[in-house]
Amino acid sequence: MMFLLSEVMSLDPFITAARKHVSHGKKSLSVAQSLDLAAQVSAVNLGLKPALLYDTNAATPEQVTRYLRSLQSDQLVSDSLHTLHLNDNTLIFNQVTLRSNLQRILNQNSMIVIDVCQSLETPAIIDGPLRGIAQDLLCLLEGQIKNTDETFYVPEKSHEWNLCTVFGLLLGYPATYWFDQTKSFENCLSMTPLSVTTASATLHTHRFSLYSFSVPAALCKYTQAAVEDWKLHLQKGFQQQNVLEDLTISHSAVTLPSVCL
Repeated sequence: MMFLLSEVMSLDPFITAARKHVSHGKKSLSVAQSLDLAAQVSAVNLGLKPALLYDTNAATPEQVTRYLRSLQSDQLVSDSLHTLHLNDNTLIFNQVTLRSNLQRILNQNSMIVIDVCQSLETPAIIDGPLRGIAQDLLCLLEGQIKNTDETFYVPEKSHEWNLCTVFGLLLGYPATYWFDQTKSFENCLSMTPLSVTTASATLHTHRFSLYSFSVPAALCKYTQAAVEDWKLHLQKGFQQQNVLEDLTISHSAVTLPSVCL
């Protein structure tokens, strides 16, 4: 069941839940941080993105789970939302949307993997390990999420995964980066022109970033179809809800001395 929140709903319960459950030490989230978290969770709840990476503060996975359960007990978000703990990172994901996205990637080979190993002169598109990781994630989703009151911990096998690639899968990007982490965690993106795509929306009066990802500018002609398909899919989903408003998708160019993945 997916909850479509009223356009005139109060955001106070989101702010109260955030300030109560995901404080770090004695410091609670600010109102602005609480609103941004509410907007991101709403986007995941609506199926506009499969997951969000919780990086607002250093709250534990259990704290994030309590925050989510509080929203669910007030019927502000669907029971299909869960928390996932992956290599010291916490995500909130929509089980239905994520499963659908992973199945689409497997069936249509719709996601592009870009090799950015430090040893390369320029980034290159590869087949990569994406299919195996997507299959592993799908099996975990279908076989292990049974108790919705607990945080979902990904098994030890995840330590073999490239987190940059996995986050691209989980967060719903049309393209993701990969590098051979057994050799180096550095990459070849230094001073490489990048094309950055950003999607923004508004929850009430709060403007927030819904998506932001990049691809090397030199590879845009190869990634254009995947990015366009992602764009159309997002626009279609946006039109089917009445919670978020004013979707904008923009493109910019950036060249950085170093890129941390």
